Amino acid sequence: MASMTAKPLASFSHEPIVLQQHLVETAATKPSAEVPEGMVKIPGGSFVFRVRGTEIEGGSMNGVDVQYAWENSPRRFHEHVMTIKPFFIDKFPVTNAQFKQFLDATHYTPHDVGDFLRDWKNGAFPQGWGDRPVTWVSLEDARAYAAWAGKRLPHEWEWQFAAQGADGRTYPWGDEWNTANVATPDGGRSMRGPEPVGAHPQGASPYGVQDLVGNVWQWTDEFQDDHTRAAIVRGGSYYQPQGSIWYFPQAYRNDEHSKVLLMAPSYDRSGGVGFRCVRDAQ
Repeated sequence: MASMTAKPLASFSHEPIVLQQHLVETAATKPSAEVPEGMVKIPGGSFVFRVRGTEIEGGSMNGVDVQYAWENSPRRFHEHVMTIKPFFIDKFPVTNAQFKQFLDATHYTPHDVGDFLRDWKNGAFPQGWGDRPVTWVSLEDARAYAAWAGKRLPHEWEWQFAAQGADGRTYPWGDEWNTANVATPDGGRSMRGPEPVGAHPQGASPYGVQDLVGNVWQWTDEFQDDHTRAAIVRGGSYYQPQGSIWYFPQAYRNDEHSKVLLMAPSYDRSGGVGFRCVRDAQ
């Protein structure tokens, strides 16, 4: 402490310096010519990627949210015209049954096992939960599954393009919020678990991708700076705890995302966070 406090605070610069972030690279998959089972082809094309962070504090000051490659600092509001290559995306989030196949084939065990598959017992998911999205998985767990399946996690703009299409719609199904298109909210003090995938087909995107919004959050990109790691999650979840504005903000709109500070897999896992995968197309 003596060495750390030897330099007087008054001698430091008063000019704020915003840490630079970078997007963690995601390796491409082996391209596929045919539509893989359980996936939907997204044709790609020109896309206005417009999104804002949902942080409760910070306003629009520099340093809030994340920094994409075309930006010179982290910021809350993002807009960029992109050309997206064709790709395939899972029609539904990865389910408990699918994740069990991965575990049986690979005997995967994370280095940090805290809260891993917390709602499973003795290596099995709860009875009747095979078609529900797998949760209590970290970003690392999701990446391990994706690699085994010959896939990868989506870039955020790919996820948004699959949800929004080219017409800039507010929600996957259109511009008006419709509670019938998403899972029934849970405002209690415990989490009942997500609904089965495919329960709300009327909530599909223009490309037929389902369960994008309101069932489980979905892992996408990771960002790093000199001190921290963070991930972007999309789609919001069914869990809506009541009583305070300080709970993690939802992001049900196609032009919203939320940022999760990554500390350790055991802290990052949640009963409201799952994932879906993509595969590159020829």
